[in-house]
Amino acid sequence: MAKLDGEIAFITGATAGFGEAIARLFAAEGARVIATGRRSDRLEALKSDLGDGCLTVTLDVRDRTAVESAIAGLTNEFAEVSILVNNAGLALGRAPAWEADIDDWETMIDTNIKGVLYCTRAIMPGMVDRDRGHVINVASVAGNHFGPGGPVYGATKSFVTQFAMNTRADLIGRNVRVTSISPGMSETEFDIVRTGNPDANFYEDFKPMTSDDIAQVLLDIVTLPSHVNVNTLEVMPVAQTFGARLVHRGPSKGA
Repeated sequence: MAKLDGEIAFITGATAGFGEAIARLFAAEGARVIATGRRSDRLEALKSDLGDGCLTVTLDVRDRTAVESAIAGLTNEFAEVSILVNNAGLALGRAPAWEADIDDWETMIDTNIKGVLYCTRAIMPGMVDRDRGHVINVASVAGNHFGPGGPVYGATKSFVTQFAMNTRADLIGRNVRVTSISPGMSETEFDIVRTGNPDANFYEDFKPMTSDDIAQVLLDIVTLPSHVNVNTLEVMPVAQTFGARLVHRGPSKGA
């Protein structure tokens, strides 16, 4: 018996990276998968690979009306979502706060925060009514640790974790689980999107995690006994650690 037989998973950002890997693994383990994302050509390719057990929805999670309409319009076969993976998100730019493009900030807030809010608010009531479900928010180690060049990205990912834990508190007495997972450096399109440089080698001379690694972690979490909840989980490659050792030596640059 496949590990996810009978489950219906709604996965945002499924056109690449973590989302695509999660969709493929969950489908392989018997789940019916609703794969969403903005790039319809990639969704079509995913549907071609996964077959009738996969429903694809071209969706921008920043659009509240579109999210609510898509979820309200799910067919009976896919309507009772039991796993929500709030994965869609991005980082834009590496400039310090006083030089950053505020349009980039707004895009990150709209995607990383509002997208999570819209999908959770639309799907969680059904989980509560059925007294069954699992919401997983994909956060980031950037939301737990501090570093230069990502003040708004890190703040949005801190929000993702805080929102997950507060919704978990709301659900006391309900059989609905909530998890926030914070991955570290993983070889995806993340840094290409962030920098706009498709040719840079961001993972030279060390072994990062892969999207398949993160998908496996999520599978392990959702297949735990139903009375067990992983609240927060931080995952890094062995080659990465935390605790910045960034020290400026010498006079201040403003002096």
